[in-house]
Amino acid sequence: MSKFWSPAIRSLVPYTPGEQPKVLNLVKLNTNENPYPPAPGVTEALHAFPTERLRLYPDPDAGKLKNVLAAHHNLNAEEVFLGNGSDEVLALAFMAFFRHEKPLLMPETTYSFYEVYCDLLNIDARRIPLDSEFRINLDDYQQDNGGIIFANPNAPTGIALPLARIEQLLQQNPDTVVLVDEAYVDFGAESVIPLIKRYPNLLVTHTFSKARSLAGMRIGAAYGHPDLIDGLQRVKNSFNSYPLDMLAIEAATASMQDDAYFRETCKRIMDTREHTTAALTGKGFKVLPSAANFIFVTHPERDARELMQQLRNENILVRYFTRPGIDQFLRITIGTDAEMAQLIEKL
Repeated sequence: MSKFWSPAIRSLVPYTPGEQPKVLNLVKLNTNENPYPPAPGVTEALHAFPTERLRLYPDPDAGKLKNVLAAHHNLNAEEVFLGNGSDEVLALAFMAFFRHEKPLLMPETTYSFYEVYCDLLNIDARRIPLDSEFRINLDDYQQDNGGIIFANPNAPTGIALPLARIEQLLQQNPDTVVLVDEAYVDFGAESVIPLIKRYPNLLVTHTFSKARSLAGMRIGAAYGHPDLIDGLQRVKNSFNSYPLDMLAIEAATASMQDDAYFRETCKRIMDTREHTTAALTGKGFKVLPSAANFIFVTHPERDARELMQQLRNENILVRYFTRPGIDQFLRITIGTDAEMAQLIEKL
């Protein structure tokens, strides 16, 4: 610990990203990446990009992409915000909406970056346990708050909430921001974006890293009432005016223009997820019902950490969590059919 560190970061525990190995020939099922390449139009757009333009700054608002996303979701451009991956968008949202005297409500077991943002920004967070089936129970969120955040589907469990139940929560909390992180929504859950026109306190975040196969480009979005988007813009322009580079804008725009490819790859992942779930259930594993591109599994007679190491010895990477309550689970990203067959064989 350096004497030059600010006091606020001395006790900070940073987020730990999933391992990005430096060796080849691994079956990588640990970071929820898409096993399929981006839409073919992405390659075409990047190959055709005039590199002499890179001497200029990109559009600070990424207007080209913003307009495409607005049209896709039946929104206005003023209801769309873009950032350098959904992690940055979430960080800006925490800064803009959740620094209040009242606590931010969030699941005790969820995307662990939320906890890091709270510690970094000195946000009082109240972590609400999942129920006995590892589900978010929104009845537990009927309490005074300075905001609510949850992922739908939740991570790392993969379990999704129904649209109607989230709308009830919005009706019950009209005076604070409810942020729904939909990083995995395209794999079987129902988006709440259609509710934006009716609920000015609703903010929805998306990523291009999962269903759009663009994790390497770092593209995130938020959708909400223009007042919420304006709040995000104020924070963004006090931090980084140019969050998306020119190539990211071109790649994301091209991805959005190939809806057939997007739907096809999502369906392939969902089909593989169901086949894998059935196979592991047949081997005695408990697999939580997933609407994401991963599954959360445990075995009543086998230690999760030992299973993770066993798979690693077979050149298969999965994610293990040390957090109490889920430390007997593995999170397994859905890969290709061949990759999942190899996993099933080794288990």
